[in-house]
Amino acid sequence: MRLLQLLVLMLSISTNLAFAHDPALHTKPAHASAQQPNRLPLGDGKISATPRQGYVMACRSNFPGGGGAHRVGEWIDKTAGTWDPSAKPQVEGSVSWPNAAITVVREGEQRVVRANNLPTHPTGQYPIRSGSKAYEYDRNPNSIRERTVLLTLPAEPQVTAQPNCVPLGMIGFALSGVAIFNAFDVQGRDAPAYEIQDLCNGHPERNGSYHYHDWSPCLAKDAAGKPYAHDEPVGWMLDGHPILGPIMSDGGEDTKLITNADLDECHGRVGNVRVDGQIKRIYHYRFTMEYPYTIGCFKGQAQRAN
Repeated sequence: MRLLQLLVLMLSISTNLAFAHDPALHTKPAHASAQQPNRLPLGDGKISATPRQGYVMACRSNFPGGGGAHRVGEWIDKTAGTWDPSAKPQVEGSVSWPNAAITVVREGEQRVVRANNLPTHPTGQYPIRSGSKAYEYDRNPNSIRERTVLLTLPAEPQVTAQPNCVPLGMIGFALSGVAIFNAFDVQGRDAPAYEIQDLCNGHPERNGSYHYHDWSPCLAKDAAGKPYAHDEPVGWMLDGHPILGPIMSDGGEDTKLITNADLDECHGRVGNVRVDGQIKRIYHYRFTMEYPYTIGCFKGQAQRAN
């Protein structure tokens, strides 16, 4: 068994996470420095026009700017190309959303996601409060707002001959009722490194859409508090392929934290996934603790998000 101290951040937020007792979470990650075990590689510049492991194949090469964190945090070491998640502040507050609603239903050859984009877990207080530690780095002025989400995805997605690029905005949807965005901010930087998120690693954009850029500790359990198994999806990407958490089991008691080295250029792999009441050997994506965190490209044909 190898790997981890990177989930120290995740476990510090909630001691009741489904993955908290995995032996893999208490071992050192292979890519971590012996002197700085909590540091992650910074994703700046890891945007490519072609599929490439550990990169994002972006649909655009220029970025609009005009948003995101206004100050670079001390937890970011640009010279070394690393950042320390455990040293980054969080958005304060614990706001509940009792009206949150999401259903994911297979209807014939389609998987239909209906939601209102309100999370089934608590969030921080947005807009970020003036005078808080988070406000010193990121003055996110946006509020979380309810919005209709209707996604019609292929229930049996096919891998295309060539991978497809990843756009800005929503690229998938989590079972917590939260949109999944790609790894970079509007300036093309590593969003989880620069932007300040809340206790669940989420924050809202201009239209009020609350979203994740990376793994959320609040995805370890469903809305009823039941832990997701290591082979269960925690969300669906817009090409219809599922995305699973960052822990992989060998079928027995041994587990490991997944790294980029375990995944292909789109941040996925073929393996057993519990879906539609069966265990199927299919292509799926994985969250990881290192950039690009979610996906690097679409392995299938992405559907249009509303």
